[in-house]
Amino acid sequence: MSAFSNYAMPLWSNGPAPGQFYNFPGGSSVQNRDMQFGFKGTFGSQRTSQPITTGTSVVGLKFKDGVVISADTLVSYGSLARYTSMDRVFKVNDYTIIGAGGDFADFQFLKQHIDQKVVDDIAFGDNYHMKPKSLYNWLMRVLYNKRSRFDPLWLDIVVGGMQDGEPFLGHINLRGRAYENNAIATGYGQHLAIPLLREYTENPQVVLDKDQALSLTKKVMEVLYYRDCRGFNKYTQAVATAEGVKVEGPIDVDQNWNLAHMIKGF
Repeated sequence: MSAFSNYAMPLWSNGPAPGQFYNFPGGSSVQNRDMQFGFKGTFGSQRTSQPITTGTSVVGLKFKDGVVISADTLVSYGSLARYTSMDRVFKVNDYTIIGAGGDFADFQFLKQHIDQKVVDDIAFGDNYHMKPKSLYNWLMRVLYNKRSRFDPLWLDIVVGGMQDGEPFLGHINLRGRAYENNAIATGYGQHLAIPLLREYTENPQVVLDKDQALSLTKKVMEVLYYRDCRGFNKYTQAVATAEGVKVEGPIDVDQNWNLAHMIKGF
């Protein structure tokens, strides 16, 4: 060791440590501010402030012997109808189905974890499979946890399926708020689809069978295509009954533009 090593001065007095940025006198670094407010990470880390590629309404409906969830196949990039053949309704297992609106990238991230849970169930070999209410409760905790960390998953999720022989339908939003109902719609469907669905689901004299539920869902998707500027004329649907789960589509919505000729200027 050199005799002068004890007297060697640093290359940059009061400079940053390797891999960090210089903290100018009188100011505070972004990293220090992150630590002050409880955010762990490196300089420049950010949370999602708004969704980018999004899907619009998801519609869920209970009927006598099961549940149907429907969503169109469009994922928009802002106002651009960018991806027109994206499934937003999925089979989880033989008991559970799921549909998602909101940021599609967030849902892809979340679905990887859901798929892994299904694989784990199969690997255990104990003949136990995740039921819809279990997935519903798990998603509720995950989304609330992410929201509490100021890093939400920008999603509106509808979970359905057969829970111990009975139809189950529930909704979870990006804040972790959750509820169960006989008819659920997200996005613009909350304003347009719910009134059409509740006309049947809240009428005690009407008991929907599978065919009636699918016909009603198709009518609702047609209305959403007319009125929602992020809607699309193709949709997929997942149906869960005691016999199992089936995903169908893409299905074309019925279109009738005869009314356009009655509008002045056409």
